[in-house]
Amino acid sequence: MKNLKYGVAVLPILLCGLSYAQDVVEASSDTVAEDQVATMDAVIVTAQFRSQSLQDIPIAVTALSDEQLQNQRITNALDLSNLAPGLRIASGDAAANPKIFIRGVGLADFNPSSSAGVSMYVDHVLYGSPLSQMSGFFDLERIEVLRGPQGTLYGRNTTGGALNIVSKDPTDEFTMDASVDYGSYNRLNANVGFGGPIIEDKLSYRFAAMALTDEGYTENRATGNDVNESDRWAVRGKLLFTPTADLEIKGMVSFFQNRGSARQIKHRALFPGTAEATDPTTGYCAPGYFNSGLCTDVLGYADTSSDPYSIESNLEGEDQVDVVTSSLEVVYHMDSMDFISITAYQASDRDDIENTDANPLQMIEARYRAQQSQFTQEFRLQSSDDKALSWVLGGYYLNDDLQDNSSYDILRILRPMYMSPENPLGISPADSVGLFGWPYTQKTESWAVFGQADYDVTDKLTATVGLRWSSDKKEMDYVSQVEDGLITLLTFRDDETFSDWSGRLGLSYQYTPNTNFYAMYNRGYKSGGYFGGQATSADQLEPYDNETLNAFEVGSKNDLFGWARLNLAAFYYDYQDQQVFAQVLRNGVTTQVLDNAASSTIYGLEAEFSAQLTEGLNVGLNGSWLESEIEEFESEGEDYSGNPLQHAPEFSLSGTVNYEFNLANGSQLFTDWDANYRSKVYFNNTKTERLSEEGKTIVNGQIGWRSADGILETGLFVKNVFDEEYLVGISNIESLGVDLLSYAEPQMYGAFLRLSY
Repeated sequence: MKNLKYGVAVLPILLCGLSYAQDVVEASSDTVAEDQVATMDAVIVTAQFRSQSLQDIPIAVTALSDEQLQNQRITNALDLSNLAPGLRIASGDAAANPKIFIRGVGLADFNPSSSAGVSMYVDHVLYGSPLSQMSGFFDLERIEVLRGPQGTLYGRNTTGGALNIVSKDPTDEFTMDASVDYGSYNRLNANVGFGGPIIEDKLSYRFAAMALTDEGYTENRATGNDVNESDRWAVRGKLLFTPTADLEIKGMVSFFQNRGSARQIKHRALFPGTAEATDPTTGYCAPGYFNSGLCTDVLGYADTSSDPYSIESNLEGEDQVDVVTSSLEVVYHMDSMDFISITAYQASDRDDIENTDANPLQMIEARYRAQQSQFTQEFRLQSSDDKALSWVLGGYYLNDDLQDNSSYDILRILRPMYMSPENPLGISPADSVGLFGWPYTQKTESWAVFGQADYDVTDKLTATVGLRWSSDKKEMDYVSQVEDGLITLLTFRDDETFSDWSGRLGLSYQYTPNTNFYAMYNRGYKSGGYFGGQATSADQLEPYDNETLNAFEVGSKNDLFGWARLNLAAFYYDYQDQQVFAQVLRNGVTTQVLDNAASSTIYGLEAEFSAQLTEGLNVGLNGSWLESEIEEFESEGEDYSGNPLQHAPEFSLSGTVNYEFNLANGSQLFTDWDANYRSKVYFNNTKTERLSEEGKTIVNGQIGWRSADGILETGLFVKNVFDEEYLVGISNIESLGVDLLSYAEPQMYGAFLRLSY
């Protein structure tokens, strides 16, 4: 706690120094006006359901503009990792189930029945299904990363924060954007968006599409094929109808499809065959011997190649994902308030055939099949005038239907050992030999009412209070079976209602026109529920409880000298009944478990700096220091108290440099570079060194030329300049003697062409 006290003590000193500097600048504003060569534009966000300057809202928010998203080639949720302080996103799947963590708060479960601690919204519509959360990342206006609980306006399941993704809307004039990247592994990334008026001042449209394909970046030595290839596309259409000045009706339909490879992962054997290859502290394979051939899995296989992009696999599956989303947003403007209705429906379908064991033998192969449909309705009434009191009142309804019929084919290669006239299939559930399935249906019905008010106590001091009550009824109908129902291991039927409140209480103080201090208390909660992975005992299916997070945060937002911006935040989290997913050894068998840990503590400091140093030179720098500790957690006889949280690096840092140089003919040369660093990260809560990775730095860049009229851009790009090999996740199946390593994409480079009109 000493570090926390020092960190929080330093923050006010820094803020006072900044305030003093701002006073000096204001006192000499005439001189600054004469010498100043660049000014920073205001950043407008809708994090609180109304258009506001980023510097005016008392929330830690990072806003990523459309230009930044394009320059950094953001094509899905995984590309956002480390772009905002404390943001970590990983996945062991090709086109679904991103595991999103903010400030160490999130959930590592890949089963669609659970809910993450960070919610995703696209155009005010909740993308609640993890099957859909890789699908909305094209033709974007901006992405807002809201850090900390957002329980009042965004609801339950936002203990960590929220991603607010905003796509481009129809416009009154015709506009068009198009881009093509072509590069390594024959990767083609094409995007187009255009729209304009259909009936002047009444009806306008926007249509957008994207496609991304490549030939794969991983060699399968067993077949000679390239795997981990991409093949996905999406379209989105919007109509904006304004029959009167007071009424706006916006309809949207989108479709996303993935037909690329299932994620092919790297095999790491754990069972040592010699004493020298044995780690004396764990009994598993010692570091340095993983690819030696002296360690194997339970079937005696070892991948002796140290190349993370070279594997041996007998099965090259496909991750088929289809997502259809539609929404209708109605806004009616009255004298001093607005009425908003947002109706949305989403259907997601996934069929993923995966070689889970990452080896050429039939040890464990998975098929994940799930269909999830979601209907949501939100009503809001909110103030629209500039009076001292601004407020929002609303109600929310969600109906979610999930049908899952997934299965693991385990140790098929051993079936001949068990075959007999009485057992022609050669299955032995007691020895984990068979096709194990868990068909289930989960239905969720959620209701919520909420309100938030901001009152200007004085012309400088604003008080905020918010409250939300949510209630979730969940019904689970679950079967655990072998060989498509030939043997039933267990059945489970239950329903339970989970409810709780969340809220916000705080003050913000406009010390000067360019310096804003705030202090906030936020309470968030994540609904309890039922485990939706493979279960072989009834205790795995007992409902887990709500988790709650009480967050205390102070911060400052500062515009400096007219050309620089510095935002600071310090926070402390009291994390109770934390929902934890783990793969643990139970009676010698790796078992999936989702349960509540007792408590955790998280605290840290964050800083975001940006500056326009000259007319053509912009720089940005974001950093965070994060301390996390599990206060009390025992599982399967192991005590994890005192361990750090997973995906919670102590330090993270990201920076950008953008430079434009004007040529004599009016055209421009430009270059954009970004880098991000994160310190050591653990991939689960056990603090096992084998399941961690040391710090990594990733650098990306591009150089190009822009025409004088700004319509055409072309140039060269590179992602991962220094070709770093780094992990995004590790799944441990210790009973079968293997770790499954998910690596990020390798270095990619190529050329780009962009049109904007």
